[in-house]
Amino acid sequence: MQKSWKKWSALCAAVMLTSSLAACGGGGDNASQGTDGSKSASTDGASKDTKASGDVPTLVWWTIGGQIPDNFDKAVAAMNEYTAEKIGVKIDLKVASWADWDTKINTIVNTGEPFDIMFTNSGKYNQQVSMGAFADLTDMVQNETPDLYKLIPETVWDGAKIGGKIYSVPTYKDSSLTQYWVFNDEYVQKYKIDLNSIKKLADLDKPFRDMKAGEGKSFYPLGLTQSDGFNGLFNGYDDLTLGLSPIGVKIDDQSRKVVFTLNQPDMMADLKQLHQWYKDGIINPDAPTRGEAEKARPFFSAQAFPGAEANYQINEGVAKYDMQQVFGPLYTTSTIQGSLNAISANSKYKAEALKYLQLVNTDAKLRNMLAFGELGVDYKSVDGEKVIERTSDTWPLAAYTQGTFFNLAVTKGAPEDQWEQVRKLNEQATPSSTLGFALDISNLTTEVANTKAVWDKYRSELVTGASDPEVVVPKIESEMKAAGLDAIMQAAQEQIAAYFK
Repeated sequence: MQKSWKKWSALCAAVMLTSSLAACGGGGDNASQGTDGSKSASTDGASKDTKASGDVPTLVWWTIGGQIPDNFDKAVAAMNEYTAEKIGVKIDLKVASWADWDTKINTIVNTGEPFDIMFTNSGKYNQQVSMGAFADLTDMVQNETPDLYKLIPETVWDGAKIGGKIYSVPTYKDSSLTQYWVFNDEYVQKYKIDLNSIKKLADLDKPFRDMKAGEGKSFYPLGLTQSDGFNGLFNGYDDLTLGLSPIGVKIDDQSRKVVFTLNQPDMMADLKQLHQWYKDGIINPDAPTRGEAEKARPFFSAQAFPGAEANYQINEGVAKYDMQQVFGPLYTTSTIQGSLNAISANSKYKAEALKYLQLVNTDAKLRNMLAFGELGVDYKSVDGEKVIERTSDTWPLAAYTQGTFFNLAVTKGAPEDQWEQVRKLNEQATPSSTLGFALDISNLTTEVANTKAVWDKYRSELVTGASDPEVVVPKIESEMKAAGLDAIMQAAQEQIAAYFK
């Protein structure tokens, strides 16, 4: 791949001007649950054949979400009634919890368990493609679903390519990353927190300690989970689509030097701060093993967009959240690959799966049902399919994983021009120094798998503050070197030099 940064910047400018989308979301057991911990609208397996489903194929779609509500099957049945009539396709939605998603999706890909559609992202996509898990959609998406192909800008398609080929349908939304720190206004007022003075991680120390002192021993100002840790901790480094946070290039480093991020001074300072908070009871002691976050959190960090607090308030049961933008907007190749839906290379229904994803991205009614749940139970219409009011906080699916936000309703309470504001964020986005580059790992599959295994062993304790970074980071680096770290970094540096020459 020999594109120059200048050409990529021009392409990105096109996205900035045409994108009016957004979103990122964050993150069960009382509905149908299999022995593998998954939740599903039905229980009879993957890629149902036409005989078993009345000549209407039912596609298995693996996604990520929270606890399954009692009305989940009913809500999915309403979607299936609608899509069976529209395009002759139904879905069996399988939901891996936030805590189990990494393990479950790895197991599915590694064992060849049947599925039709799978949500993925930059942390997994490159490696999954190299393993042959996903179908090559390059020609099919244009021939079978021309409306879908036209909807998503060429730049976004390009950003989702691996080796020049399309292996997924990218979610056309905010292509850039903007990080927000979100505070429960109750504590902002009670402890007189000056949000404008909080610019970096260390600035959170005083408000956290004020809250801890005032609310008592069992109160944790910074509630973390094993899957997320402190969200946005590695924003300062472009991971080159590798999905391996300890390897990256500083986003503003024009020399594009590949580094081991964990021992960089800025990262080490933040890791030490987290560890101090963990020792002092600012962070919940079960953070390294906790699967789901507590509700009504006093503070959390999230990749977000203007107006996102309207949904956070409903999800968390909080009267008012204050959002403070602290990072971005930033463009990297990984932000474009932040939300993707791929089709199994072994699916019997590749064309049908693409047509279903096309409907998700072009039909407002289906889009809202997927994002908000059962009409009349989880949400009600305020202005047709354009504005809705959420009436429950139990719908588990993350809207950012599903499809474009271009045809998604605005939630009552959010700005009416919400998506226009997001478009402006994209217009203002700064490009990473390695924007456009995606590391080719086809000759590094063993090294990548082995180094990821090392990172997975230590990650949750490090990013939740439970481990002392001065002790653990050298161990991680040593074990990663034994697993192939140096080979990956050398290949990355050589590929970057060739790409940007």
